[in-house]
Amino acid sequence: MSQLSVDTAHHVITDIRAYHADKRDNQYLQDISTRLKKRLHKQGLLWRNCIADTGYSSGENYAFLEAEGLESFIPPHGTYKGGPEGFTYNKQEDCFICPQNKTIPFTKVFYEGENNNKKKEYRASKYLCIDCPIRSTCLKKSQEKRITITYYKEEYERNNTRVNSKRGSYMKGKRQSTVEPVFGTLTQFMGLRKINTIGIQQANKVMHLSAMAYNLKKYLKFISKTVKSD
Repeated sequence: MSQLSVDTAHHVITDIRAYHADKRDNQYLQDISTRLKKRLHKQGLLWRNCIADTGYSSGENYAFLEAEGLESFIPPHGTYKGGPEGFTYNKQEDCFICPQNKTIPFTKVFYEGENNNKKKEYRASKYLCIDCPIRSTCLKKSQEKRITITYYKEEYERNNTRVNSKRGSYMKGKRQSTVEPVFGTLTQFMGLRKINTIGIQQANKVMHLSAMAYNLKKYLKFISKTVKSD
């Protein structure tokens, strides 16, 4: 798997590395960001915005980027929901209010799935819902109302606000017009269509050489040409 970072101002490749393809894109974002920020800082360059596609979305990544002082513009997965439909979240009390104005309190933080996704659970006592007029549709076969959401709900909401803003639309256009064409150029013209090497270290060398060739072509455009006259 090739992970690629591009400067949106000049289409210059700022980072590239080969990774094993046994994980999702979002599981590599923190490693990429840490390495890239250090390199840019060493060159005296400031990095303020991180633009990526939905594959890099996760609450952990949003929280990490905020801690690093970076604004994320990463669309969330279509499966993301801040809570069940019809329920209102009370931030101050950290609880949900159901359509019948009953309080579903916070109970615990837990980890779920093979990726150990950090989540929060809200659970109501079965006695709270025993006489509820919408019990059959709300609980179905359960005896009590249980709500699970991502631990990083606030980070999700802040990111989503940026993504859905006018600036977010501009950032999406920048990603589509810079990062994606660069990757296409590498695969079509710079030898990354197929890597005929064994081992991740050798694959990493091929990717770096392709990126160097691409950046050198870009560099030539910034060199002023002078013509000497006799």
